[in-house]
Amino acid sequence: MSIDYPAIEAARERIRAEHLREHRPQSSARGLHHFALISSDVETTIAFYQDLLEFPLTEIIENRDYQGSNHFFFDIGNGNLLAFFDFPGLDLGPYKEVLGGLHHIAISVEPAAWERLRGKLEAAGVPHQVESGVSIYFMDPDGARLELLADPLGEMYGSRVL
Repeated sequence: MSIDYPAIEAARERIRAEHLREHRPQSSARGLHHFALISSDVETTIAFYQDLLEFPLTEIIENRDYQGSNHFFFDIGNGNLLAFFDFPGLDLGPYKEVLGGLHHIAISVEPAAWERLRGKLEAAGVPHQVESGVSIYFMDPDGARLELLADPLGEMYGSRVL
């Protein structure tokens, strides 16, 4: 398969010219309330996110849509939550990246926390990849891809994106 990279760059420039606004209106959203993923094991998920990544568990309640299922939340800073459901009795199979699905979740952390968490991932034997000296890519116990990013919120590799 041949990819026409100049055409892709030209399309990116056209989209940028047509859709980026010099005076961007205020968003109708207040922020990300929570991003929900599926957990195959509640305690394994808590150990990974709270103990390893240092995202405090804030609550665990019954899922209103599926009796016996847990809906639980982790604080990822700035008033944002990462949430999980487990679905006992459903055979959902392993994580799979598909069109329209999750590619990865990028979470901003302070540079000192980035270094500490990189060390914790290494000590725990979690396979990971460091990119550009500010990103660590790895998977959670269910295969969801995560990125810890040492760039501040609203920045990406030194460029403002917000």
